[in-house]
Amino acid sequence: RGRGGGRVRRLRVGHRACGVAASDPPRRIPRGPVSATLHLPLDVGADHSRDLGELLPRVHLRGSYHALRFLCYVAAPMIDYDPKAWHKVAFRLQGTIAPRLVSRTLMVAAIGVVAAWLYHNQAFKVPVIAHTIIGVALGLLLVFRTNASFDRFWEGRKLLGSMVNRTRDFARQLAGFIQEPDDATRAHVLAARRYVVLYFALGMQGLRDETDLAPLGDLVATEDQAWLANTARARAPVALAKATREVQALRAAGKLTDAQVMLLDQNLTALMDAHGACERIVRTPIPFAYAQHIKAFVLLFCTTIPFAMVEAMRWWTPLTCGVLAYSLFGIDEIGVEIEDPFGYDPNDLPIDRIQAGIDATTGEIVANG
Repeated sequence: RGRGGGRVRRLRVGHRACGVAASDPPRRIPRGPVSATLHLPLDVGADHSRDLGELLPRVHLRGSYHALRFLCYVAAPMIDYDPKAWHKVAFRLQGTIAPRLVSRTLMVAAIGVVAAWLYHNQAFKVPVIAHTIIGVALGLLLVFRTNASFDRFWEGRKLLGSMVNRTRDFARQLAGFIQEPDDATRAHVLAARRYVVLYFALGMQGLRDETDLAPLGDLVATEDQAWLANTARARAPVALAKATREVQALRAAGKLTDAQVMLLDQNLTALMDAHGACERIVRTPIPFAYAQHIKAFVLLFCTTIPFAMVEAMRWWTPLTCGVLAYSLFGIDEIGVEIEDPFGYDPNDLPIDRIQAGIDATTGEIVANG
């Protein structure tokens, strides 16, 4: 039951298992009725809905706060769409920033009503020259803001693509360098591959400030529980160190040469570099002074423009100012949406899908190489 009295009856089943730990930091919880998406393993089915009691019979949540923390934890997949289907894209609401702009747009439209009434009764208006000049500077600021955010988004995608390539190459080298492996060698190869995939998964959890291991499933073996429990800030690097130890064990057994070990280590180093660059994106937001100035500039412009447009638009002022406010606030909000691409927003990068792809492809390479 949400704070506003909304009752959570059903949860949609998605593609990924996930959970939440009691120690995880609380996330922003909306007021009013609450809906959520619960992502479960592939074998449950992606298009079915089941009762919460049927899916989670052993989960006990204390109060609405803990229940909402659990429900707000689950992830929404990245929006997939056909860019050629113009009408479907134009009129689709899911994944847009429109719901977050309603209150601001209505506020500006209400100011437009006041401006129209004042002009009709007292001929009150302001000169348009100031807004004409300021509008040019505001447009440049918004363009710079959006470009900066998209650069962060695209850099994040390139870094994830680099990590995908490095994991595949690591698995290819393991499969190609080792000839006629025995059971012990095969165990080291599988462990090294698993630790590399675990490194990616733990690294993404670190970017999201998560600590719960339940979503990782079989990637966490029994022998990993101890060191994971004793490691808080360096789980991903430790997992990569474990992969390095497996490679060194193969070298000690005579299965790999020193040159081959160096090639494998180059891939592990590249993985570490890519994850560090992802951390740089997450830990270094757009400078506050820049973000605050743009928001204040847009707000000032949108709340005063009705008094400059009213002479020409008369009673059409609320509508035209509302459309103008929607466009300007929307451009800024899009920048906010994509500047941190590693979260769970609909327009964030599909990290869970990428992780599943890494797990599947590296497993097939090692098994069939």
